[in-house]
Amino acid sequence: MFTSTQNNDFANIVKGRRSVRHYDESIKISREEISEMIAEASLAPSSANMQPWRVVVVDTPEGKEKLRPLVRFNTLQNDTSSAMVLIFGDTESYLYVEEIYNTAVEQGKMPAEVRDRQLETILSMFPTLPKELKVEIAKVDSSLFAMQFMLVARAHGYDTNPMAGFEVDQVARAFDLDEERYAPVMIISIGKAKEEGYETVRLASDKITFWR
Repeated sequence: MFTSTQNNDFANIVKGRRSVRHYDESIKISREEISEMIAEASLAPSSANMQPWRVVVVDTPEGKEKLRPLVRFNTLQNDTSSAMVLIFGDTESYLYVEEIYNTAVEQGKMPAEVRDRQLETILSMFPTLPKELKVEIAKVDSSLFAMQFMLVARAHGYDTNPMAGFEVDQVARAFDLDEERYAPVMIISIGKAKEEGYETVRLASDKITFWR
């Protein structure tokens, strides 16, 4: 990880991020580098470290043609980006929790007794949660991954645009995912900007903060 990072200036990465809609079609990001960025973004936090984010990378002409009618008014991003990154929340992420925690013990990152205690709690509680709560948890955690992915992309020298404007009731099925298990979170286009995104204004902190 972090072998292809071009920019380590955190302030520049955060302040310089823009939502880019028109990309340089001549720039093709390798699958190797996209995989590296996904791994780096996966350092994001998640509930009980269950890492519920699941990613479909659409980077072929065939895949983009399939996605195009599902992205509504976001066709420019689909047509010009190097890839469209579809992020889903896995409502059954607990199925991987033993693998995650066992690996943590093997690597000396967690005592075995902590693993045992955590697994007992997670596996007795999470599978019984209402579906709506599982979806909410998966979406919150996957949104943390999504934001981290956009910042990681900036560090690699690329631009992104997060999108909620797509057919959420069709996208999982279109890409052969179980609609009952995988909840659509957002789509992120990634590439090299052909037209820079607009600089935007943010509300002052005193307008969004409540001190008690």
